[in-house]
Amino acid sequence: MEAGTLAVPGAELYYELRGSGPVLLLVNGGEGDAGAFAPLAGLLAEHYTVITYDPRGNSRSRLTGPLGEQRIPEHARDAHLLLRALCREPAYLFGTSYGGMVAMDMLASYPELVRAAVAHEPLLVELLPDAERWHAAFQEVYETGEREGTTAAIRQLSGLLGVDAPPEPSPALPQPVADLLTRVHANMTFCVRYELRSFVRYAPDLEALRAGMFTLACGDTDGTVGHRTALALAALLDIEIAGFPGGHAGFITHPAEFAKTLYEVLDS
Repeated sequence: MEAGTLAVPGAELYYELRGSGPVLLLVNGGEGDAGAFAPLAGLLAEHYTVITYDPRGNSRSRLTGPLGEQRIPEHARDAHLLLRALCREPAYLFGTSYGGMVAMDMLASYPELVRAAVAHEPLLVELLPDAERWHAAFQEVYETGEREGTTAAIRQLSGLLGVDAPPEPSPALPQPVADLLTRVHANMTFCVRYELRSFVRYAPDLEALRAGMFTLACGDTDGTVGHRTALALAALLDIEIAGFPGGHAGFITHPAEFAKTLYEVLDS
């Protein structure tokens, strides 16, 4: 594995590079970073040159500009600059959660760099009929974080999304896992303060998605916000949803099955 950093406007991105073959960029969301993709990336490196990275403000990708509200197009520009710096060909994109929204914005804004894009459970709350209720709930999560701290905000957010909260770091865990969880919990503070409320107001370019090579993916857990927004987007685009193993974090809980499914989707 090769690791490095790339300076972009307002940040310095940490990235990891594995494997050989067609380029595949994995884009995490929320509190995630390159480490959360490590098992999946290792498996996919048998078929692809896999690029993973820490989104700006997360883990090892430090901000070099003013601290403030984050936007999906800014993160898509980061991914675009990373691809331009590391490869000379269009890439496959896989994004999960917020990362799925980044992948969609990449397809709309930089189509010349995208061979195909897969968005896994993007949190497109704007597509829901009760969107304003969700925005009010996310505002409450932010206020909980400011008043009671990040741990309380994480519990509240996990309940809203219908997903498990990341476990607490523990000395009993293997060191790489403990280190990852320590970074994840630190990233949650940044996510709740500067990403959550703005990211979920993102609305995709439907015409760009129809025109590009785009796949919408969802895990096997019904009723979550990610599942509901995937259904809403599929209805607008009149497309099928590709089923992936596990829930919102299936790439962590079922990496081998997830890698096999993603390979099959991209190969098709």
